[in-house]
Amino acid sequence: MKRCVIVGGAEIKRYDLVQKALREDDFFVFCDSGLKHMPGLGVKPDLIVGDFDSWDNPHMEVETIVLPAEKDDTDTFFAAKEMVKRGFDTFLLVGVIGARLDHTLANLSILLMLDEADKDAKAIDDYSEMEVISAKAGKPGRASIEDSFSFFSLLNVTGTAEGITIRNAKYPLEDGRVDCSYQYAVSNEVLPGKIAEVSIAKGRLLLIKDY
Repeated sequence: MKRCVIVGGAEIKRYDLVQKALREDDFFVFCDSGLKHMPGLGVKPDLIVGDFDSWDNPHMEVETIVLPAEKDDTDTFFAAKEMVKRGFDTFLLVGVIGARLDHTLANLSILLMLDEADKDAKAIDDYSEMEVISAKAGKPGRASIEDSFSFFSLLNVTGTAEGITIRNAKYPLEDGRVDCSYQYAVSNEVLPGKIAEVSIAKGRLLLIKDY
């Protein structure tokens, strides 16, 4: 199955970073003002979604879902749910982290929604890559971080995460616990020449890897 790339309207300055992450067979969904990124990304939409309150409907010969301006879902959240319905299992979100904190947090919650749906999802911006690590059905959540990243952080965005282990990093951790009121697993570093390994026995964490 192709990967679904959802393009939001937040600012993208380093199109080169996003382009490196794209694949020839990606399915591109552009959300409303995300359409402004077509020239920078050098790709065209396979689907357009939006209420077009921040960008004019281009009326391209592409499937377009026009949403009402007054609704519960943001354009980007609707797009993610729609593509889950269409059977996509892998997602990349771009143009979703920006100046508006409310939109940024709402868009990051898409990663949580996709994780709950057992989908593989990642978000990237000009500075970092983000993904959710979660323990499910008695199986620990796992992730690895290469030393090409400057820093990495583990943030709790819901509930309490327990049984956290970090290896091959400047600040290792064994059977740690992180809740939303005390975020101490920030700005860790992969040991040179190593690949850091993270595992979590209960709950879920947002892994942010900084370029």
